[in-house]
Amino acid sequence: MDENNVWAPLAEGLPPKIYVPGQLIYLQDTYPAAFYYLESGSARSFISSPEGTERLLTLHHSGDLMGEASFFDQCPRVSSAIAITECKVFSVDRQRLERIFQLHPELALPMLRYLARTVRLLSGHVDDITFRPADQRLAGALLGQAREDGVVRATHEELGSAVGVSRVTVSRVLARFSQNGWIRTGYGAVTVMDKIALERFSQDGV
Repeated sequence: MDENNVWAPLAEGLPPKIYVPGQLIYLQDTYPAAFYYLESGSARSFISSPEGTERLLTLHHSGDLMGEASFFDQCPRVSSAIAITECKVFSVDRQRLERIFQLHPELALPMLRYLARTVRLLSGHVDDITFRPADQRLAGALLGQAREDGVVRATHEELGSAVGVSRVTVSRVLARFSQNGWIRTGYGAVTVMDKIALERFSQDGV
């Protein structure tokens, strides 16, 4: 099944909500009564500190789920999400999800995989708090945001925001990764070519 269409059953029979650029989709520290299926558009999730500073958590694109981790563990949301472009979003509550699983039991395994990917992403951000070097943080960010096919859809500016470095630093590090054969760069996207080497570098720096 096409990864970008796997969650289409979540939208069956539901009216979408349209979010305009800059509109908040969900808010950090609120109760997660639902999670969200982003059918089209782009959004970003971020963590806010008590002082008001923000740290980019991840970028969401068409076909992504948002806010699912807090929904499943029923703890307050650890992040907020805001629309970057116009977004068509479907809200999925527990009753809706139970019905979808009854009709489409084949969605259970992809859902578990998606949750595991989210946990890995959050773990990577915790690791960054230990002040790993910028190139190791960037390697971890690429692994955390890569899709099943290894593609990371993000600009150099967005990757820099995710790991707290400048666009120039991102460009320099990506050029080195590309020379090593670990990635392939393109317009607005990076493809992970050697996941094992990138994982080893993100952990050990070698």
